[in-house]
Amino acid sequence: MPELPEVETTIRGLTPVLAGQRLTEVEPRRADLRKAIPVDLRQRLTGATVTALGRRAKYGLIDTDRGDTLIFHLGMSGRWRVDPLEMQTHDHLLLTTVAGRRLALNDPRRFGFLDLLRTDALDGYPPFVALGPEPLGATLTGSYLRGILAGRTAPIKAMLLDQRIVAGLGNIYVCEALHRARIAPSRAAGQIALARLERLADAIRAVLQEAIAAGGSTLRDFAHPDGALGYFSKQFRVYGREGRPCDCGGTVRRRVEAGRSTFWCPRCQRV
Repeated sequence: MPELPEVETTIRGLTPVLAGQRLTEVEPRRADLRKAIPVDLRQRLTGATVTALGRRAKYGLIDTDRGDTLIFHLGMSGRWRVDPLEMQTHDHLLLTTVAGRRLALNDPRRFGFLDLLRTDALDGYPPFVALGPEPLGATLTGSYLRGILAGRTAPIKAMLLDQRIVAGLGNIYVCEALHRARIAPSRAAGQIALARLERLADAIRAVLQEAIAAGGSTLRDFAHPDGALGYFSKQFRVYGREGRPCDCGGTVRRRVEAGRSTFWCPRCQRV
């Protein structure tokens, strides 16, 4: 599933193509993805000019001069294709700009979705209301984590995956950040000392920044809008490395909980 770095990479890839451009054609090519596509999406976006592109957690945002924001979620297999030579079966939305550029939102599994909201109403959008702070912002500190995790007995990994704690973190990058911070994923969140939480906040930020710089991680379906692949997977220290050596000399282990894999090194990630 595309995580925060993949969405950020997507936004950065779309910006040179869309920013400042008027949309001359907006064609939803099916009525729904994970949920129904707004029936007035074509009417409200055709002729609009894109004023800005951004991201909130794992959601992409495309603002227009009409005061509307197109919200997209890539689900498990979604990606934007820029200037496709031909349309594919799973291209579910087509945008054409006044400059003649074409963008197709492709999603074979259709777990993603599209929504259209007034820009000034974004803060009240239900998926955004309970989101925690952005992990790349200044709010994510050891002190913040200590305060919000105080008294929590749930494992730290589960807490970091809770979007109400930190927005946008997913399984891959949580595994990697916990390894860098030398914290066991099973450690009770409320029992971690401030110094280690400071190290964890730094590790989260570093992992995400490095992943964005590498273009994300290409796992299964993800690719950049221009078709290029992300290469951060080549820098994984624990994720997907079960049975392989850790840089501390230990051996990476894997366990599956609720269908999700956790990778860690029991030697350097102490409880």
